[in-house]
Amino acid sequence: MSIRSRVSIGIVVGAVLTIIFVATLPSRAAAPAYTSETVVHAGTIAGVITYAGNPPAPARVDISKDLDVCGISPQFDQSLVVGKSGGVADVVVALTDIRRGAPLVPARGIEFDQIGCEYRPRVLAFPAGSTVDIVNSDGILHNVHTQSTINPPINVAQPGFKRVIEVTVAYPELISVSCDVHNWMQGWWYVAGNPYYAITAADGRYEIKNVPPGTYTLKVWQERLGTTDKKVTVTPDATITADFALGPIK
Repeated sequence: MSIRSRVSIGIVVGAVLTIIFVATLPSRAAAPAYTSETVVHAGTIAGVITYAGNPPAPARVDISKDLDVCGISPQFDQSLVVGKSGGVADVVVALTDIRRGAPLVPARGIEFDQIGCEYRPRVLAFPAGSTVDIVNSDGILHNVHTQSTINPPINVAQPGFKRVIEVTVAYPELISVSCDVHNWMQGWWYVAGNPYYAITAADGRYEIKNVPPGTYTLKVWQERLGTTDKKVTVTPDATITADFALGPIK
């Protein structure tokens, strides 16, 4: 199977997993209100997301266009990145059923860059209501195309002279981002409805701080490995450990 076929299949699988994950998020119309309050005796949730088994070797991406920019160095499929210790990078970890806690503060100037015809970061997380700066560091024509069901989709050309496109994303949702000019480019936006979320680092580790004591659903999502969850109980002034082993790919 060619890398183009693999990328196409990966995008389809990612879209299906997105639908599954989005189904667990509050809808625009029916979402219970999240209320901010002063958090007393907060706890922390920390852990590591690992791959169960021997991870597949990342396939090389076939660069077929704009080789002077996109093909300067080899590219490899980034839909599943597993570190030497087995940790999985770019996994979204979030509390999906918390209704009260620290304020959700929208941000500005969040960068989602296009460098070497790759999205950096590949997975971007930010609060609902935030403004994202879509940056074109490549200086060539890209096309930003989002797949969303709650927020209005974006489908806009970004020529090289238009270095930044600024967009505001109002509602919680997991959004797929691609480029119609370079069909191997794939990225994701996790738009959070509360401040209790994280994205795993290169070693698979994450940390969510300032959590009110209580019992919650902790959900994880990875674009190729899908969605899973577990109940966690946060105790006052303590750190609890919540590890996950995802996969293997079948």
